[in-house]
Amino acid sequence: MAWTWPWRRSAAITQEQKAVLPPSAKMQQGFVALHMETQARWTTRHYTALSQQGFMRNPVVHRCVKMITDAAANVPLLLYQGETELAEHPLLDLLKNPYEGACGAGFFEQLYGHLLLSGNAYIERLDHEGQARELHLLRPERVSVESDGNGWPHSLIYRNGSATRHISLTAGPALSGRALHLRLFHPLDDHYGFPPLEAALMALDIHNATGAWNKALLDNSARPSGALVYAPKDGGNLSEEQFDRLKVELEEGYTGAGAAGRPMLLEGGLDWKAMGLSPKDMDFIEAKHVASREIALAFGVPSMLLGIPGDNTYANYAEANRAFYRLTILPLLTRTAQALSNWLCPLYGHGLRLVHDYDRIDGLSEEREALWRRIGAADFLSDAEKRQAVGYSLEQEG
Repeated sequence: MAWTWPWRRSAAITQEQKAVLPPSAKMQQGFVALHMETQARWTTRHYTALSQQGFMRNPVVHRCVKMITDAAANVPLLLYQGETELAEHPLLDLLKNPYEGACGAGFFEQLYGHLLLSGNAYIERLDHEGQARELHLLRPERVSVESDGNGWPHSLIYRNGSATRHISLTAGPALSGRALHLRLFHPLDDHYGFPPLEAALMALDIHNATGAWNKALLDNSARPSGALVYAPKDGGNLSEEQFDRLKVELEEGYTGAGAAGRPMLLEGGLDWKAMGLSPKDMDFIEAKHVASREIALAFGVPSMLLGIPGDNTYANYAEANRAFYRLTILPLLTRTAQALSNWLCPLYGHGLRLVHDYDRIDGLSEEREALWRRIGAADFLSDAEKRQAVGYSLEQEG
């Protein structure tokens, strides 16, 4: 909702026109009103706008993205050869140090951030002498997918300024492509993912607009807009000189935070009429909370974890935290580990697979302890069966 003050002098009304005007119209002569835009303006649906208006400007979006990326990036990856966990391997070294000066947690935090804000994440692998040496993330707004005549994607086009590179997606002699494209489900697009924030775009704009409205209200003496009505006893109109002087006095003397509380002196038939609804009538606080809950819902973050009032879905914080890890973090970890396994493991031999260390997820510690208690109390299971039931390999026994 945007307000403008149309400081334009209307044409003078002749005496003949005044004679035929109804009384209500005569009373509105000299009326200076505020106008409201009739159509809403929405944030455009692309990565740059979603990042600027969402992650970089909106605290709810920023916190949701940070919670998901931090939680997911700090769960380490494990490498298995069949049922045997490998403590040391070149693939683990690559994931812990994707390129010089980077760490694995920071790399995956950026990867998940791209995935949440764009719906897409692109990883380029640099090989040397047939071995993977470095992994680099590509900014989503610089990448486009190129498909063949049948519509199947076969390469990425990466544009950085005037430079353009083609990066293969298809399997080569090493049974693996040089780029990996991770994407979220999109019902209407075969090549690009759908970002969660786009589903909450209206809530994002409402949340930002309420903040901008409240800021403008404070800058304007924390008072609603209004209109000056000129209704002298003789029924005349303001002259052009009087109109211009009134405009200058209002702009210079009664606008801005510095003029807060300053009394207005009216004379010569001028009267101030307040217009528009007050913040209480518009209930901005509740509208902001509703928008916040919708944004959190789109990202899969319980509102209770963000401190947003009005959400009683979960009995306590611990239940909300478990739901966050179970419904949001685990699916993200699973699909990422499977994609990386299919892309990287064939370079190092058969039978390798990457999985996340779910025992290191603090949010599921209570569930894990309950599982251990149940398995430990099962006298009909052998030690080997108990180890296998809680996720440990049989080869590690003894």
